[in-house]
Amino acid sequence: MRSVLKEQAQADLALSPNPAPGRRLRRLLGAGLLILMLASLAVTSISSAQARFFISERFQTFVTIFLGLFIEAAPFLLAGSLVSGFINVFLNRDWLSRIVPRNPVLAAMTGSLMGLAFPVCECGVVPVTRRLYEKGLPLSVGVAFLMAAPVVNPVVIASTWAAFGWGPVLWGRVGLSVLIAFIVGLVFQLAKPKEILLTDLMTVRTSFDLPSAAPEPFSRRAGKALVTAGDDFLDMARYLIAGAMMAAAMQTFVPQSALLAVGQEPVISVFALMALAFVLSVCSTVDAFLALAFSGTFTVGAIVAFLTFGPMVDIKSSLMFLGVFKRRTVAYLILLPFALTAVAAVMWNIFLGM
Repeated sequence: MRSVLKEQAQADLALSPNPAPGRRLRRLLGAGLLILMLASLAVTSISSAQARFFISERFQTFVTIFLGLFIEAAPFLLAGSLVSGFINVFLNRDWLSRIVPRNPVLAAMTGSLMGLAFPVCECGVVPVTRRLYEKGLPLSVGVAFLMAAPVVNPVVIASTWAAFGWGPVLWGRVGLSVLIAFIVGLVFQLAKPKEILLTDLMTVRTSFDLPSAAPEPFSRRAGKALVTAGDDFLDMARYLIAGAMMAAAMQTFVPQSALLAVGQEPVISVFALMALAFVLSVCSTVDAFLALAFSGTFTVGAIVAFLTFGPMVDIKSSLMFLGVFKRRTVAYLILLPFALTAVAAVMWNIFLGM
């Protein structure tokens, strides 16, 4: 009986629709050959010397941009790692729970203003946030801090003032960053940490630190903090390198003239500069001087969107989010600030007209 059923199953399998893996393979080979033919036609249309010069020039541009982004961001990642290391060793979980308000609205507002006490950029804020989560920081406070700290800190406020003065750009940047971070933090107030944070981070978050028999000397605790900072730096540096490479590739191969051609349109200009901020991945401590170059071409709302959305989300910080949050959460952390910034900046251009 078993052999009869086996023969019948084999017959049904033979009559069932075949997924035709060979057909898909032939299609892939055909597409590959077509790409190779088009590439060969493009190469043969110019001389070999010109092709070598073109490839060499693009590669040099890519390397230059990549090194510039990495060298610019690495010191701030190191500073954030040092802060996270000392938080891990010296910050007490009970003390943190006492200073954070229990009211969800006040907690989200506290997270939006925590950058004034932890002046870190978008590269350094990620390891600091991770350590604060390990210490039991509420989810909404950490998300609000992650969004706002790259702008709402003394260093970035001073650089924006040096570039634009005490005007609408400075106040619009700071105020919009606080508002968006506050709203995103309130949204994440409804979620549970186990649904948002990575599993290994949740394991540390739910564990309890055993008290030492005798307090350790400061030198030993500082040594532990430095070791932890080194681990955090090496862990987050891989995301920084990948993000810097992607940003360099986008700047090398995507023509920016297409983005700069729509500067005075009240809606498209906002999305153009937001896309440019995401691609360029410039550190928030110096991006105000880059935005100053757009002041005569783009609307004020678009410039404020550039200075608000870029520090919250860019290519390198999006990849660094993966070291703290689950992938679906990272998508929300990109889409929510994007939508809120776009709506606010477009309304700025339409109703304020500045």
